[in-house]
Amino acid sequence: MSVRRTERPLIVPIFIPNMGCPRRCIFCQQEKITAQSNRAVNGRYVKETIDQAIKSPRFDSCREREVAFYGGTFTSLSINRMTELLEAVNPYLRQGFFGSIRVSTRPDEIDDKRLDLIKGFGVSTVELGVQSMDDEVLRLSQRGHTVRDTFESVNLLKRHGFKVGIQLMPGLPGDSQEIFDRTIEEVIRLRPDIARLYPAIVINGTELARWYHDKKYEPLTLEEAIRICQESCIRLESKGIRVIRIGLMSSPSLLQEGQIVAGPWHKSFGFLVRSSIHQKMIEPYLLKPGQASKIGLRAPSREVSVIRGYKNRGLRLIEAKTGAKIVHIKPDDSVPSGQVRVDVINFESIRQ
Repeated sequence: MSVRRTERPLIVPIFIPNMGCPRRCIFCQQEKITAQSNRAVNGRYVKETIDQAIKSPRFDSCREREVAFYGGTFTSLSINRMTELLEAVNPYLRQGFFGSIRVSTRPDEIDDKRLDLIKGFGVSTVELGVQSMDDEVLRLSQRGHTVRDTFESVNLLKRHGFKVGIQLMPGLPGDSQEIFDRTIEEVIRLRPDIARLYPAIVINGTELARWYHDKKYEPLTLEEAIRICQESCIRLESKGIRVIRIGLMSSPSLLQEGQIVAGPWHKSFGFLVRSSIHQKMIEPYLLKPGQASKIGLRAPSREVSVIRGYKNRGLRLIEAKTGAKIVHIKPDDSVPSGQVRVDVINFESIRQ
């Protein structure tokens, strides 16, 4: 699996926490995740958000640009509300500020009429909150949809010409390594365009938090979640399914003391996973223990940080594998992507 060099699109997110959602899932606390109250979002708010984004110095007109509605069940909104929100974006599409729109929804909340409507307004990508491809995990998580709903909705979206995203949540009640492995197998069968991996986190005020306090639920450890997401990411991307996010996004309200009760939360979770994946990629190019006592590393400039890892965790792992002290790591773009070159600085033969 090669390191991806494609530039990420610039996405302006518009959060609609729980709007359109027919139920509250056991793990859900959208207001804290998005740092936004559960007030109804209208067309005026959409325009204000987009205007603010366009005026920002970080708005890059050279990148692919997209408006995205997150945090609710978009296609379960009323026809009038969907039309209002999408019409608010439409002038910015006509003027060339953005090329498309994406929305998030549930697998059981789409039909031909609604898909025709949103496609007419420029929606090109629909992400489905699938979470699991195991019906018992879905039942315990109070999702209210089934695996069959997911298969049917993905097929329907493809018939309408949408790009399809799948959002998955390892570590839910009833889940396991084996069950989530099967979830990944089923997702690969579906052939979506993109995927997201969000390990389940216990957030204060959720039903899952009550289960945790009552000892009815045990979340994944950080290391377990990293391993599961690492393996899942490798499998998905080896089949051409881009994993565009790993780990729950943070917000000021979510990071307040006591809001994250338990689970594999880390502010740099995605980086931890990507770094662990890269460690597996470069392992064949490392020295064996005893071949050197001090080494230097050279790698493509864009991959130096992921080799270092979070707080140099990656370098410490390489030292443990090789038994050699890393004296330096230097950018060298003559090194092929996904590889590393080792400079032996001080060779010491193994004493008999």
